[in-house]
Amino acid sequence: MTERDIPDSWSSARAREPDQNTRLSRTEEFGETQPFDVPATGSTSNSVKRRKKTDTVLQGSKLRKASRREGLPINSHSEETAQLSRSPGKWPRWMKSWILWLALIMLIPGSVGFLAMAMLLKLPSAPNCPSIFWPLASASVRLHCAQLAASKQTVNDLLQAIALVKQLPQNHPLHGEIDRFIEEWSRDILKLADQSFQTGNLDEAIATAQKIPQDVAAYKLVDEQIGKWQSIWSKAEATYNGAIAQVKERQWQSAFMLSAKMLRVDNQYWAGTKYDQLNRLIATAREDGDKLGKAESLANSKVVDNLLEAIKLAESIGQESYIYQKAQEAIPTFGRKMLELAQAKLDKQDAEEALNIARQIPESTKLQGETDDFIAIAEAKRSAWIGNVSGLEAAIAQAQQIDPSRPVYNEAQELIARWQLEIEDVAHLEKARILASQGTVPNLTAAIAQVQLIPTSNPRATEARQEIGRWRAQVETIEDQPYLERAEQIAIFDDINSLQAAIAQASEIRRGRALYPEAQKKIRTWVGKIQRIQDQPYLDQAQELAQSGNLTGAISTAQQIASSGRALSQEAQAAINDWEGQIRTRENWKKAQEVGAAGTPEALIEAIRLADRVSNNSILRMDANQAIDQWSQQLLEIARSQGQSDIARGIDIAKSIPRGSAAYSAAQEQIKTWQEFLNPRPEPQPQVQPQPESPQLLPSTTTNGQ
Repeated sequence: MTERDIPDSWSSARAREPDQNTRLSRTEEFGETQPFDVPATGSTSNSVKRRKKTDTVLQGSKLRKASRREGLPINSHSEETAQLSRSPGKWPRWMKSWILWLALIMLIPGSVGFLAMAMLLKLPSAPNCPSIFWPLASASVRLHCAQLAASKQTVNDLLQAIALVKQLPQNHPLHGEIDRFIEEWSRDILKLADQSFQTGNLDEAIATAQKIPQDVAAYKLVDEQIGKWQSIWSKAEATYNGAIAQVKERQWQSAFMLSAKMLRVDNQYWAGTKYDQLNRLIATAREDGDKLGKAESLANSKVVDNLLEAIKLAESIGQESYIYQKAQEAIPTFGRKMLELAQAKLDKQDAEEALNIARQIPESTKLQGETDDFIAIAEAKRSAWIGNVSGLEAAIAQAQQIDPSRPVYNEAQELIARWQLEIEDVAHLEKARILASQGTVPNLTAAIAQVQLIPTSNPRATEARQEIGRWRAQVETIEDQPYLERAEQIAIFDDINSLQAAIAQASEIRRGRALYPEAQKKIRTWVGKIQRIQDQPYLDQAQELAQSGNLTGAISTAQQIASSGRALSQEAQAAINDWEGQIRTRENWKKAQEVGAAGTPEALIEAIRLADRVSNNSILRMDANQAIDQWSQQLLEIARSQGQSDIARGIDIAKSIPRGSAAYSAAQEQIKTWQEFLNPRPEPQPQVQPQPESPQLLPSTTTNGQ
């Protein structure tokens, strides 16, 4: 069946209102008696023939009437011909020809057969859907036009197709097929809506799906599909927003893990476009985050150049970055750290460095007002720290320029009041320093009196007290220096009487005066010399007793000095410790000899232990070493003898021989021999070499046939 192309702009509404010509053509084409449910198709040849015949008759009638009105003659030949045709007795000569009749007999049946076959084989023409008057259209016509519209696979055409067929009654014979088409077309609309959803247009997808009529059976798919879309979309948005939140917190690992979840989203837009966008965003934000991290690390160093570099790094982060807000928040923080460094320098009265730092703070820190206030205060303090009246007056003038609206205005007013008081203090200090520069006791005393005019509540009171202390020390030094010099001259002879006289002279310097610490140091030195002179004979006597072998007497003599706490007490205590060690060494050596005389393995081992406790500095150490070698040799002989009957016992005795003794190496060799005897190594098993397989011999035949 052929189909006509349907314009995109035709609609069912337009088709329901055909014009008069259309209705006339429809009436002429289908006839007035055609029922509504008959397809608007078929042959129109009969109606055409009737129209032609009627037209011919009408034209002849019109010509005759016109001739009569105008008085024109009618063609006589036609009248004669009519009369001949009406006369029953006479036939024309041509009608008597048998050839003509034979030709007519052959032509007419053939023409009729040809026309019949043509009518049978001719396909009915397709209806012109845009011009159909739908209230009179049959179900088959509606279904046909609906299928044509649905074949375009656009939302409007599919909706138009549904609208054409859904109005048919429930009891219509084609209703089952129509329901199937409606569901199919509804699913096609949902597919088109899903395409919009997959490209990221959720609202468009929902609007498209909701265009499906609610009174069709397939509408139940709409809510289900919309719910599915909204669920997928909300989960994808939550994952995306969660990743963005992690990016803002600079949690890169978590952000990448969330972005990976988007690959599993059942939506091409989120799994493709938004996933790529998110990954690019995370990568860019990570680079910016690294910049900000480096900037923060530089800022923590509290170095001016590093802080300036940190500000530049933070400024380089663009507005499109999710780290931009944090970077903008960090810039004022970095600038404030620079202000803190400048304030620290100012607190140390390093005004030049403080001003240098403050002037480098960039405008991007948005601290220009605070910076200007700091610079104004710092410049005023720098002038005040010059220390003279002109400097204070300049500081006051600079501080007075600070506007009352500024936060530091109150501080500036307090400084002005302080500097005004300092002007009077500075005048007293300058006059006192001029007097003190003479260096004499009267001038220094006068300078002290001048400074004492400064009240303790004034700003320069602390400085005044420091100057008073320094000048008083100079006066005391001038007054007490002769006592110390005379004491040093007297102590030069280093005898007891001279040293005692020097101590008496230095003791004239009283506590609290400038030279008192130095005088006390010299007095302690001279007292020590006196004690050494007095106690040295007793220590010499104790050493003589020790050399003669009377260690007990030496210890008793030196004990008196050691317990006195005098100059030689530490030396005497060291000698006593040495002598007591010698006594213990002798006792150990004597006891070792007594124990070793028993000759048993246990006695020899104990004797070696006691002898080894003899000090290396003692004259008895050589005898102890010889005895140890001898006792070790005895132990080895006992071990060998014991090993003949009890190898385990022999090994235990041999192990007690000390390292470094003469018999130690031989004992170790003997122990090794015994252990190998007790635990012999397994003899290596000879490896069996595989024998080559001999060729299988065939049984030999003998001459006797066996």
